[in-house]
Amino acid sequence: MLVRSTLRSAARTRRGRAVADNLVAYGFMAGGITCFALFSWYPLVRGVLLSFQQVNFVTDPEWVGLDNFAALFADRLFWIAWRNTLLFTGLALVFGYALPLAIAVLLNELRHFRGFFRIAVYLPVMLPPIVTVLLWQYFYDPGNGLFNTVLRGLHLPESAWTQSSSTAMLSLVLVSTWSNLGAATLIYLAALQGIPADLYEAAELEGASVWQRIRHVTLPQLRFVMLVLLLLQIVATMQVFIEPYQLTGTTNPDTITVMVLIYRYAFTVNHDFGLAAAMSVLLFAVLGLFSAAYLWLTRERA
Repeated sequence: MLVRSTLRSAARTRRGRAVADNLVAYGFMAGGITCFALFSWYPLVRGVLLSFQQVNFVTDPEWVGLDNFAALFADRLFWIAWRNTLLFTGLALVFGYALPLAIAVLLNELRHFRGFFRIAVYLPVMLPPIVTVLLWQYFYDPGNGLFNTVLRGLHLPESAWTQSSSTAMLSLVLVSTWSNLGAATLIYLAALQGIPADLYEAAELEGASVWQRIRHVTLPQLRFVMLVLLLLQIVATMQVFIEPYQLTGTTNPDTITVMVLIYRYAFTVNHDFGLAAAMSVLLFAVLGLFSAAYLWLTRERA
């Protein structure tokens, strides 16, 4: 009995010492959980509840069930916003997915001025998004903007850029691509530097050309990073807001996106936070289902 009592006492002492040693870690963990609960989980739950209510500045909140979702599907702008968002995402992938990889491969092959070019590529990422958009707003100005000034100097026809239905969406995509190019490029560059040099040496001994080395060595080694960045870019571009909001406004049917329509529902025309919340829940559900399906389909390829 004395031996058992001694063993229990020693075990309690060890547990108490372990708790005391990790008390600071538990404190940091509690702070992180509290921040997530207040600023992530509570707004998420609150947003889902709002989607089933009629909430505005005039009347008290009223439970309306699925009426908000029915109103969304009956709204013509709802379908236009989804069409524009998908178009923006597709164009952003065309311009902004392969280009960072190409630039990263080029920077990885440089022997001089590596640091300068890496800073130059990453510089747009360090600018606040609104500053970037205002800068490009000057570039796109149909009167004395930089682009039209250059076109006039070259005796070429000028463009309305963001004011023309044929070029507005492409203009937004160029802004988004330029501002987000640097982060993906540096991620690819870091992954490239992790590829063993022996693989390239073996390929050179086999007589592989530059393109063959990229195709059979570089791209297979970057498969996991490419799959992750593809998912992140699709999720990010589906939530585009600043570019269309600042450059073309909230009423342009050629560039209105899902996020801009959410803002429009909540703060401009309708002042209906329930309707905006319902739109947000639908966007969350679409992105969640897409992410789950994408990860399931690519789990073996990565």
